Amino acid sequence: MTLSSVTIETARTARLKPSGLLRLAKRHPLVLIGGGFLVLLIILAVAAPLYAGDPAEMDPFKRLQPPSVELWFGSDNLGRDVFARTIFGTRISLLVGLMSAACAAFRGLLIGILAGYIRAFDNVAMRIMDGLMSIPTILLAIALISLTGPGIGILIVAIAIPETPAVARLVRSVVLSVRERPYVEAALCGGARLPKVLWRHILPSTIPALMVQCATVCASAILTEAGLSFLGAGVPPEMPSWGNMISSSRLYLAIVPLTVFAPGFCLAVTVLALNLLGDSLRDMFDPRSKRRR
Repeated sequence: MTLSSVTIETARTARLKPSGLLRLAKRHPLVLIGGGFLVLLIILAVAAPLYAGDPAEMDPFKRLQPPSVELWFGSDNLGRDVFARTIFGTRISLLVGLMSAACAAFRGLLIGILAGYIRAFDNVAMRIMDGLMSIPTILLAIALISLTGPGIGILIVAIAIPETPAVARLVRSVVLSVRERPYVEAALCGGARLPKVLWRHILPSTIPALMVQCATVCASAILTEAGLSFLGAGVPPEMPSWGNMISSSRLYLAIVPLTVFAPGFCLAVTVLALNLLGDSLRDMFDPRSKRRR
C-alpha cells in the first residue's frame, strides 16, 4: 500500500463513518491537540478587534501597571495594554508563519517534482538548493531588510527562501521512490502525458510529506520572526509582535513579569503545537507506524 493510498483511505474513513473523528482522536490525539490549538489561535487573532483593546494606545499614567481587571496582563513601559498587544501579536506570528510555509511549500513542491522526474533539471536545481541551504536564515533576512527596510512582506520572502531547499529535497525523494511504481509506469505505457501523470499520480503521493514539512517550516518561521523582531530587524517597532514585546520589556522583567512572560509563553506554546501537529501527522501518514500499532 502506497503512502497516497493510505492518505486517501484515512480521509475516506473519517468522512464516511461518524466515528472516524473519534477513532482519529484515539489513535492520534496529538493531531487534534495541535490542530485544535492552532484553530483556536486563528479564531482569537481574527476576532481580536472585537474583544481586545487598542494595542497602540499609550497612557503615560498607566506605565508598568500590574495585572488588574482593566489590564489583564498589565501594561508595558509606554502604558500600552500587554494583553491587547499579545493578542494582536498572534496575527503577525501566524501570518508570517503560514505565509512563509505556503511560499516555501509551493516553490519546493514545484522544484522537487521537476527535479525528481527530469534528470537534466535535477543536476542544476539541486546544486542551487545546496547553495541556498548554506545561507543562514537570520543573516539573509537582515541583509534583505537592510536594503529594503523592515516589513512583513520582505520578512516572509527572507524566511521562505532558505526553507525552500528542505521542502524541495523532501519532495524530490518522494518522487524518486514513486516514479518507479507499477501504476506510474502503466499510465505512461497507456499513453498518458507527463503533465497528467505528474498531476494525478505523482503529486498526491507528495502531499502527506509536504504537510508534515509545512508544520515544521511554520514553527521555524515563527521563531525566526520573533528572533529578528527581538534584534530589531523584523517587523516595524510600532507593530505588535511577540519578539518586539520581549525586546522592549526585557529591562522591566522584575517590575511587570507578564510583559515578557505573556508573549514568550504564547510563542513557546504555538511552536510546541506546530511540532506536535507535524510529528503526529507523520505518524498518521506513515504506513509502517500503522503496522506497528
